[in-house]
Amino acid sequence: MKFTGTQDYVATEDLTIAVNAAVTLERPLLVKGEPGTGKTELARQISSGLGLRMIEWNIKSTTKAQQGLYEYDAVSRLRDSQLGEERVHDVANYIRKGKLWEAFEAGEKVVLLIDEIDKADIEFPNDLLQELDRMEFFVYETGETIRADNRPIVIITSNNEKELPDAFLRRCFFHYIRFPEPDVMRKIVEVHHPGIKEDLLTTALTQFYDIREQQGLKKKPSTSEVLDWLKLLLAEDLSPEDLKRDGANALPKLHGALLKNEQDVHLFERLAFMARRNQ
Repeated sequence: MKFTGTQDYVATEDLTIAVNAAVTLERPLLVKGEPGTGKTELARQISSGLGLRMIEWNIKSTTKAQQGLYEYDAVSRLRDSQLGEERVHDVANYIRKGKLWEAFEAGEKVVLLIDEIDKADIEFPNDLLQELDRMEFFVYETGETIRADNRPIVIITSNNEKELPDAFLRRCFFHYIRFPEPDVMRKIVEVHHPGIKEDLLTTALTQFYDIREQQGLKKKPSTSEVLDWLKLLLAEDLSPEDLKRDGANALPKLHGALLKNEQDVHLFERLAFMARRNQ
C-alpha cells in the first residue's frame, strides 16, 4: 500500500515519503503548514489514491476528546424512564458513537482525518494518547472494549495555533508542508487550470510571489487563494498586460482574492502613494 499522489493532487517527494512512512510505522501522520497549503486535501487524496473510505473529524474550539469516542445521553434516558419507555432498559440506546469508534469498527482499513487539532483545548491531544496508540478504548456504560481490527491511517492536521504536547508528538510521524516553490506551483495550477496560457501564468505567479515577499504583510496569500485568483483572471479573460502594476497602482487586479484584511490592502495603497510622491 503505497501513496504516490493522484492526478488531482501534486505530492512532492518528501510528502509521499512521509505518508508512506506513517503507514508503515502505523503511527498518526501529523501535518503542519500554512493555512491553504492542502493539509486537509491531502487526507482526501490519500483516501482516493489508496482506495479507502475516509472518516472526517473536524475539530472546533469546543470539541472534547470524549466526543471522538462516544457520548452518553443521560438526559434522554432520564426522560424516557419518566415516560415509561421500554428502550430505557438498554443503555446502548443512549450511546452516540464518535468518529474514532466509527473508524475502529469500520470492518476495513479507512483513513481517519482529525482536522485542525490545534483549535481544541490544550489537553485535547493528551486525552487521545492511549486511544490512538493502542487503537482501543473502554465504554464504561456498557462494559465493552472497542478495538480496531483494521488499524486506520490517521492524518492529523495543525495550523500551529497552539503548541502540541511532547507526549503526543512522540507518537506521531511529523511532516511540515513547505510553501510550494514556483516550479511546483506551476504543476499545481496545471492540475486545477489545465491549458492556462504560459505568459499569463508566468506574469501572475511572478506577481503572486512578489506579493508574498512584501515586507510588513500580515497574511501571506496561500495556494488556495492563488488558485481562486487565477480562476478569476481566466473568467475575466485578462491578459498579462492587464496585470501589470506601476507605482500609481500597487494593488493587484482582483486583489480581494489574495489580500484578506484591510491592513494588507492599506499597505499596498501606501506603497502606491509613496511611489507617486517620489516621482
